[in-house]
Amino acid sequence: MEKESQVRAMVLAAGLGTRLKPLTYRVSKPMVPVINKPSILYPLRLLKKYGIDEVIINLHYQAEQVKEYLGGGEKFGLKIIYSEEKHLLGTAGGVKKMEEYFTDTFLVLSADGISNIDLEKVVRFHREREAMATVVLKEKEERFNYGIALCDEGGRITRFMEKPSWGEFFSNKINTGIYVFDPKVFSYIPPGQEYDFGHQVLPEMVKAEEKVYGYVTNDYWMDMGNLEDYRKTQRDILEGKMK
Repeated sequence: MEKESQVRAMVLAAGLGTRLKPLTYRVSKPMVPVINKPSILYPLRLLKKYGIDEVIINLHYQAEQVKEYLGGGEKFGLKIIYSEEKHLLGTAGGVKKMEEYFTDTFLVLSADGISNIDLEKVVRFHREREAMATVVLKEKEERFNYGIALCDEGGRITRFMEKPSWGEFFSNKINTGIYVFDPKVFSYIPPGQEYDFGHQVLPEMVKAEEKVYGYVTNDYWMDMGNLEDYRKTQRDILEGKMK
């Protein structure tokens, strides 16, 4: 990204990885290998590719494994700041804990997400619309494990639901867990408690008619949060589906 477009970012890596058991019995979820590299390297490399070199990572289970591997980020050309959570704070609560670091537009990515999405285009989309939040969406028919969003013709999200049941589907656009936020989003997150973007913050913002937009991507993205998708991610990389 151009200098004036630089943003800070947070990679969410504090989850327990229960859906990846038995791989995570002894290994922290961000350290689970994908083609012989810890999975957390993929979002970090993506951020670095677009000139984002200051990254906050939240940690909980087996935090020392991640810290020992990544260190301060110097060997990866990054500055890494760690936020350790004694008790899990959820996706939004974990970001709220580090609110003081985010004084301008910022990105949030999941350590589970393997993607080659063009972050520069997403941030530009967000800024052009003067949005409070932009959710990266992808059209996908397997919707049970994801939040879904309905957008109007201009891309503004008019309805959002996290992991709907059979009778609740109203869209095939799923939430990838990649977000761009304006610091005003923190007014929707209470401090010091567990809080979630998908279940609470985004639905509340949409209901309040805030400027929440969906950026629909055709780039590669896969959430390797369970064993089936973990295997598929590695096959996709080996087959060249993710450059």
